[in-house]
Amino acid sequence: MDVNKEFEKLKGWKLNDDSIEKKLKFKDFTSTIAFMVKVAFEAEKINHHPEWSNSYNKLHIKLTTHDKGGLTQLDFKLAAAIDLLLKPSAV
Repeated sequence: MDVNKEFEKLKGWKLNDDSIEKKLKFKDFTSTIAFMVKVAFEAEKINHHPEWSNSYNKLHIKLTTHDKGGLTQLDFKLAAAIDLLLKPSAV
């Protein structure tokens, strides 16, 4: 897998040595948690789960595959699913 090629398909993500990250801001706490629940269902579907934290209306998502020591196709698949959920018609 070409990490740089996969990364170019994403919007608003930051590429690190062994992970990709995205910081989001929602209108309020409830909107943030509702989005996290949607992501949780997508993560369960592909059995790949994010590292994340939230504070009120802010959400920080970090994707990496710990047992592989870095980025895999699963990280990019979940990132793409997250980006789809962020489209206005999905949120």
